[in-house]
Amino acid sequence: MAFVIFVLQLVIYILLFPMYLLNFLGLWKWICKIWFPCFLSRFTVIYNKQMASKKRELFSNLQEFVGPSGKLSLLELGCGTGANFKFYPPECRVTCIDPNPNFEKYLFKSIAENRHLQFERFMVGVGENMHQVADGAMDVVVCTLVLCSVQNQEQILREVRRVLRPGGAFYFLEHVAAERSTWNYFWQQVFDPSWNLVFDGCSLTRESWKTVERGGFSKLRLQHLQAPLSWVLVRPHIYGYAVK
Repeated sequence: MAFVIFVLQLVIYILLFPMYLLNFLGLWKWICKIWFPCFLSRFTVIYNKQMASKKRELFSNLQEFVGPSGKLSLLELGCGTGANFKFYPPECRVTCIDPNPNFEKYLFKSIAENRHLQFERFMVGVGENMHQVADGAMDVVVCTLVLCSVQNQEQILREVRRVLRPGGAFYFLEHVAAERSTWNYFWQQVFDPSWNLVFDGCSLTRESWKTVERGGFSKLRLQHLQAPLSWVLVRPHIYGYAVK
């Protein structure tokens, strides 16, 4: 089976050779950083329509984590285009961080469309090192479709715990690897290297639930689901929240 996967990956490599050549020359990442926000601004509209009920369910109890200030302080990690904004409660104080500065113009469009929120600031940075955020400053950290592409999931969760106040919560919604005995997992393995290149570091085969389960939270509610998405490869999902 491993040989079959290798052969199929080689075929895809040949078909995508121009992209691999640009990557070898150090140009693809620059192109991708510009192209990916444009793609994601369109993809998230479709994703939100297909996942609206799950997102409403996921974020339905955010208000339970309001801190002493009386307003919910929320940090969105890997905020992208701000696709989650419409699911947040009124007067929520939102801070955003993303490694790609090209998301900013799409993000501010979402801010303009969601006047019920109190936007704090947008920071360019990675989740593995959120030094711009003080210890215990946040009531909630949100992470959706992000753990698939980060460099170090364990370090991300250490930073999440650091910036959360005691009793604060980490919310997640992520596509993950399918069950290993399925054809979907087979094709995830076949497409993973090229998918990673085309979609700015995104991986199809991460078992992110294992990292969250080892994350050191005092309470964890995690569920698996087959998301109602058109793209079969990304249907396996996990969602839920963990309390510090």
